[in-house]
Amino acid sequence: MANQEENLKNIIGHAKEYGFVFPSSEIYDGLSAAYDYGPLGSELKNNIKQYWWKAMVQMHENIVGIDASIFMHPTTWKASGHTDAFNDPLIDNKDSKKRYRADVLVEDWVVKIEAKINKEVTKAAKRFGEAFNEAEFRATNPRVTANQEKIDSAENRFKTAMDADNLEDVRQLIVDLEIADPVSGSRNWTDVRQFNLMFSTEMGAMADGASTIYLRPETAQGIFVNFLNVQKTSRLKIPFGIAQIGKAFRNEIIARQFIFRMREFEQMEMQFFVRPGEEMKWYEYWKEARMEWHLALGIPEEKYKFHDHLKMAHYANAATDIEFDFPFGFKELEGIHSRTDFDLKQHEKHSGKKLQYFDPELNESYVPYVIETSIGLDRMFLAILSNSIKNEQLEDGSSRVVMRIPNFLAPCKAAIMPLTKKDGLPEKAREILKTLQMDFNCQYDEKDSIGKRYRRQDAIGTPISITVDHDSLEDNSVTIRDRDTMQQERVAIADLSSILFNKLKLK
Repeated sequence: MANQEENLKNIIGHAKEYGFVFPSSEIYDGLSAAYDYGPLGSELKNNIKQYWWKAMVQMHENIVGIDASIFMHPTTWKASGHTDAFNDPLIDNKDSKKRYRADVLVEDWVVKIEAKINKEVTKAAKRFGEAFNEAEFRATNPRVTANQEKIDSAENRFKTAMDADNLEDVRQLIVDLEIADPVSGSRNWTDVRQFNLMFSTEMGAMADGASTIYLRPETAQGIFVNFLNVQKTSRLKIPFGIAQIGKAFRNEIIARQFIFRMREFEQMEMQFFVRPGEEMKWYEYWKEARMEWHLALGIPEEKYKFHDHLKMAHYANAATDIEFDFPFGFKELEGIHSRTDFDLKQHEKHSGKKLQYFDPELNESYVPYVIETSIGLDRMFLAILSNSIKNEQLEDGSSRVVMRIPNFLAPCKAAIMPLTKKDGLPEKAREILKTLQMDFNCQYDEKDSIGKRYRRQDAIGTPISITVDHDSLEDNSVTIRDRDTMQQERVAIADLSSILFNKLKLK
């Protein structure tokens, strides 16, 4: 645990030092759970968006994008269930005065019991060697099965209590599991209360006299209310998808873990409209497709896993998360949900407008079912950041910090460096910069020794460093250095553009 905290601290420190992420309004001592993306951070963020948009919209002829307004008519949130049901169950510890989400306390307890099971499995695997049958051991070892029963029982009881809105039993479960406050170790808990997570604000006179509106807590509803507008103007046939990248806002009581859980965050969402009865086929398709998108980054497969939902949202008939191994353990990165026809039917009911699709093949109209894929952009940013930062010991005894960001996502693609600040080298370097900067985000870097400059570019994840030396003036060639291998080669200036295209392309 201490190691995890140390790891996260290092990531936060590195992100600030090199201009990836700053605390918001830092000169006023910051604002809790709000962050600003610096020069390199905003570049990386844009590159992630572009990667998602290309894979989602550009590569699918039946998926189009929109950009809906953050402000929506307040009845939208009544229809979607957010006004009445968008709550977190909160519990306070009377001794530490700290507030927690009841579901997170139970989840953390489950993780501890799972760790006990895994410890038993690891010990047995060492003892039995190659003859070890893990599945059989998990099914028959009394200590493992007893712990698994504890987990199943607690999870089922929690789900039953939440479904019945029985907050007293949620509190009783926390007491019965002997869950202590992580800060003080106290088990002195208050009752559990529901807390609505929407930010409300006032808007000038509205037609129906209501002036309270909300900052959207998700981007999906902007897609649903535009379902017919998009379908008709884009002449789309089912199945088809509508994608969107945009800000959402949630008044999280416990916002923590750097940019993992913020009150203002960005989502990349796609709602895929399908025939009723075909939703499970498409649910499986999008589970696989989204995992492929993640693995195409070259991040090790063991960093990801699927986690099927125990307690499903009120609109879903199937739901899974793609979890990522963050510095603080496996947590949700992306959700894939089968939302049924809940949203469109609710908007039909509250708006009085028909939101149906006429299917020429079936010769009938129906309200489509929806498969949603929803990923937090800030969480994706943190996943890439935490996976990229490496402290490496080199053969010559020195060390370096390097960010092995996938090349096509790197904020800065190439650094152009004159060996010295004189003899016409800076002029030659700037000439090269001009030919490249239309196609690539480049940095010009002439300060410090060349070794220090290489280290600086390694630390921000620049894939290629280009050094202009005295020979460059004679033979029109430069030395390029690869971030990952640190190998150097001499290439013609005329070939630089095509070399960079090949090394940095998304394919």
